[in-house]
Amino acid sequence: MKNFKQIYKEADNKITGIAAAPGIVIGNVYLFSKEVLEINGDLITDVDEALINLNEALEKSKKELSKVVQLAKEKMEDTRAAIFEAQVMILDDPILIETIANRVANEKRLPEYIVNDEITKYQNMMRHSAASYMKERANDIEDIKNRIIRNLQKKRWQSKIAEDVIVVSETLTPADAILFSKRSVKGFVTDHGGLTSHAAIISRSLDIPAVVGTHNACSSISNGDIIIVDGFHGYVIYNPTEEQIKFFREKIEHHKILRAELAGLKNEPAATIDGKQINLFANVDVTGEIDLVFTNDAKGIGLYRTEQILEETGDFPNEEEQTKIYNTLAERLYPKTITIRAFDIGGDKVKFLDFKEPNPFLGMRGIRVLLDNINIFKTQVKAVLRASKNKNVQLMIPMITTLEEVRKTKELVEICKMELKKDKIDFDKNMRLGIMVEVPAAAVMTFDLASEVDFISIGTNDLIQFLNAVDRGNDLVYNLYQEFSPGLIRTLAHIVSEGKRAKKTVSICGEMAADTLAIPLLVGLGLDSLSMSPTTIPYAKRIIRNCQYTDLQNLAKECLVLSSEKDITEKIEKFFRAHQITRTRNLI
Repeated sequence: MKNFKQIYKEADNKITGIAAAPGIVIGNVYLFSKEVLEINGDLITDVDEALINLNEALEKSKKELSKVVQLAKEKMEDTRAAIFEAQVMILDDPILIETIANRVANEKRLPEYIVNDEITKYQNMMRHSAASYMKERANDIEDIKNRIIRNLQKKRWQSKIAEDVIVVSETLTPADAILFSKRSVKGFVTDHGGLTSHAAIISRSLDIPAVVGTHNACSSISNGDIIIVDGFHGYVIYNPTEEQIKFFREKIEHHKILRAELAGLKNEPAATIDGKQINLFANVDVTGEIDLVFTNDAKGIGLYRTEQILEETGDFPNEEEQTKIYNTLAERLYPKTITIRAFDIGGDKVKFLDFKEPNPFLGMRGIRVLLDNINIFKTQVKAVLRASKNKNVQLMIPMITTLEEVRKTKELVEICKMELKKDKIDFDKNMRLGIMVEVPAAAVMTFDLASEVDFISIGTNDLIQFLNAVDRGNDLVYNLYQEFSPGLIRTLAHIVSEGKRAKKTVSICGEMAADTLAIPLLVGLGLDSLSMSPTTIPYAKRIIRNCQYTDLQNLAKECLVLSSEKDITEKIEKFFRAHQITRTRNLI
């Protein structure tokens, strides 16, 4: 039987995008195009009447958004519903409102013209930003702008849409996504947008499969067409063949059965048949559903990506703001542990500091940025310490290369502790400090580095990239981004061995931990903890519970002497077949 790789390789009716929300759906298209509002810049004679109309439109817009906020809170957790509360705050911005009102009075033009002109200025600044999150937020503001103008023009939001359709659009605002969800929309496809777009975030919250950033879906698909949306792999199949429909229907049914089976494992331990216990943690970002940590029975959070806070807010929060975020998470998670990673910015991640990088992947990244911006680093460390008072928080430092970086970080942590102590602020005096091993130099120096900290975690995404000298975003060399290259497998074995020699816990939090093909090998190499996307945990648990630890150790030994990626993957696949283990994860 064909697999996904073969199906997509043969398909000439596929559209490629970004997998924004997991799931597979088959359905009819609702091609959604926003009403184009005509902006009239005519002069006015009655300024007082125009200002009354402006205030009425603002108040109506607030009421509309308040309803959206309420709907969002019913359907999502409060963290994500706050997206809409931020939009309400824009409508309450006194500087913006005063500027618009003054321009209406001074220029004597219709308020709709001034509203469009003034808000568009801010949008243009955002769209010219190099940071992707800023461009995404410009789209959110479009919704606010159009809402005010529509109310000034006394028009209503049109949403004539049948139930159970797949919405295909150039863009979707957060409000669009929430309002469409009332009609039991099956999936979303957009030409623009990325993983950090609020529409994508909401899709994940609502469990609605989505593919974004397709660029040509609207021009390739017609209203009423049947399409298949694969939110796992990031593909859209239009005008599918009978073979394609049959394949994906089988996958959808198989996944339903598998999910029901996995639900029964929730309260079972992730232990091998012969009793080896493996700790499964969750990778979470600020927009991640913390509920999934509990529903999927994670031991805690093994990687909390704090740079996502910057993507949400657009700036570095102060100490109080960060403390509130981390404290809320730690208290909600207690007594489970949360590992907070310090801001990992630079490289392919969003940039919030004003410096140019000739080679961002090999330049100012992670700890290098933090030690070069000590006030930002101190603010975060103190906030993490303050959130550690219940002793279930630990701090992890990214992109470590040298012992000097570790020692400077430790000195900074001690300074922060002294300042908090002086201010009589409670914190965990023995909060654990760990590092990411993702630079080859750090891998070679694992024993020395591990001896300086409390734990280490392997970041395979960058480790593979640096070890194989391959840009994982470059299609021309992507084939060299190999999770199962002999060089990587032997490096992982070295890190685990040297970390344990230093008597420190070693975990892995890169994407490789979520690859079900890799799980038997990683456990066999001696890793006691794996951190992955929360939804992967039941699948990983299922595999572990069907294995003997001694067999996994033997598998690892056999893979370590092989000399090609092909040989290693074939060896692992043979292991799955020989032990009759299903490795299916989210249909992949």
